[in-house]
Amino acid sequence: MAPELTTDKTKAYLHTIRRVTLVGFWVNAVLMVLKIIFGIIGHSDALVADGVHSLSDFATDAIVLVFVGIAYKSADSSHPYGHGKFETFASLLIAVVLLGVAAGIGIAGAGSIMSSMRGATLPRPDIFTIIVALASIGSKEYLYRYTIHAGKRINSSSLIANAWHHRSDAISSIATLIGVSAAYFLGSQWRILDPVASIIIAVFIAVSAIQIALPSVNELLERSLPPDQVRKAAETIASVPGVMTYHRLRTRRNGHSVIIDSHIKVAPDINVAEGHRIATEVEKSLRNVFGTDIITNIHVEPFFPSSSTRRQSNATGTER
Repeated sequence: MAPELTTDKTKAYLHTIRRVTLVGFWVNAVLMVLKIIFGIIGHSDALVADGVHSLSDFATDAIVLVFVGIAYKSADSSHPYGHGKFETFASLLIAVVLLGVAAGIGIAGAGSIMSSMRGATLPRPDIFTIIVALASIGSKEYLYRYTIHAGKRINSSSLIANAWHHRSDAISSIATLIGVSAAYFLGSQWRILDPVASIIIAVFIAVSAIQIALPSVNELLERSLPPDQVRKAAETIASVPGVMTYHRLRTRRNGHSVIIDSHIKVAPDINVAEGHRIATEVEKSLRNVFGTDIITNIHVEPFFPSSSTRRQSNATGTER
């Protein structure tokens, strides 16, 4: 059945996502400008790299703002299961942008290191680069905590992905602070640590991108829910009075929604209305466990004790 998110609840989810993302959007805009400007005039590859990372944050915030409005649209004839995969697609786009940013930063940092090894003297960073790095760490850690709390509260994959993007930026700013501080305070022979820090930043960004991409790829490839959630679904179905057994239990995600399909077997001598009532109770029980936006498809079959279907199905839907 179609997700039963009420209009008010959907609007509340969208309001939360947009409000949280807009906060990050403007903070990232300020950080992007400060890091890139002070990184260039302050001769810090690491801070410029960090500024490019904030630029990617700025771009991915825009992606989230565009796609979540589509993701929470009601189901229609062309998308009968709803538009939840648009949110998943947004998360995947964030990961792709991050990987591109990581590659660009890594290449630039490696170029500076090679120049230093060939005898070039790297310029000393300015003291303001340290101040900007400190400001970035504090603001990005705040954005992470603010965004991850909201994302988990409303079960939004794009918000959670964006939160980890903020955390990766906070970690990269720590690497920036270390590299810039060493290059500023320890003399010319240590200035190579500034581009080294930019490469460390690139690694952090790439790891964050992979962590964001994997759940999105699994969802787009229709991977089943985690085993503990599949077991929970199986136990919920089996606990409903009137369900003799079940089979063909299939699960997957659709953005913020969970999809559960199953065949249930009921007593063969009951009427259609009673079979429908039992199926409805199964759907209600699943909704109580997995949330009101669940999509369920319950097929009713007669149970004959003498048949091979007498044995209860396992959680993967294969009879045992």
